[in-house]
Amino acid sequence: MAFTSAHAADHADKVLDVPGFADFLAVDGTTVWVTNRGRVEHWSRDGKLGAVAMAHPCGAMTIAAGSLWVADCENRTLNRIDLKTTKLTNSIPTGIANPAGELIVAAGAGSIWIASNEKGEIARVDPASNSVTDKIAVDPGTYYLAFGFGSLWAVSATQNSVQQIDPETNSVVSTAPLGRQPGFLAAGAGGVWVQEQGDGTVARIDPDTGQVAGRIKVDETLKYGDIDTGGGKVWLRTTAGQTFAVIDPETMEVSARIGPEAGSGALRYTPSGIWTSEHDRHTLSWWSTPATPSD
Repeated sequence: MAFTSAHAADHADKVLDVPGFADFLAVDGTTVWVTNRGRVEHWSRDGKLGAVAMAHPCGAMTIAAGSLWVADCENRTLNRIDLKTTKLTNSIPTGIANPAGELIVAAGAGSIWIASNEKGEIARVDPASNSVTDKIAVDPGTYYLAFGFGSLWAVSATQNSVQQIDPETNSVVSTAPLGRQPGFLAAGAGGVWVQEQGDGTVARIDPDTGQVAGRIKVDETLKYGDIDTGGGKVWLRTTAGQTFAVIDPETMEVSARIGPEAGSGALRYTPSGIWTSEHDRHTLSWWSTPATPSD
């Protein structure tokens, strides 16, 4: 399945029925973790491997230090799940900036990062001590985080800004204006890529300057998908016209639109394929890349 032209694939190679509200994803080797109502689940392409009960798992998760890190919007904690035992090992009272659930937990510079206060604060968590070691002042409404190019990148949904944070000083070193309703972001493929959901665009942030270096028009809006990088491409989960789109960072154009409309959900890249969730349809899908045949 080559992702090289518009609508190159009409359907996923594997579709798993996931009752509830399967949403945010984190890749763990050949398997994937998924947030659901009252639990976080572990899935392979052959079925569910396990689940961990949680009050209200929310937002995009991250894997680091042998653990899955996931926000709990009801208890306003950062929860740690051991990947080997599938057990909740720690619940850290960080606070949650957006209890509605739209946020990203990030990992980098030996730390876990989570937007912890709506007024403008990011908590830095040390996985060795399972404690908050620093709190960083940022723009109000900062919910979305990504780590890459030696910096933490933070998007404010209310101030329409992207902020570059130096992990050495725990301070904002640059700020750039964004378009309408900025949201999820990913660092890789030569830039930091931010969904401007209200404008239907993806902005490329130059990691050297921290400023917007270009934009790609994708749809009228991008509500309310997800974004990832890998294999030299940018992968964009969308809600109109296709399941996800592929962006070529060299040409700054959409190079493929994959699958039918599937409502809202998440996306994660792996070297052998793409995972997408479709929470309105209660499914989890696997899309193979040319390097790996369908199974």
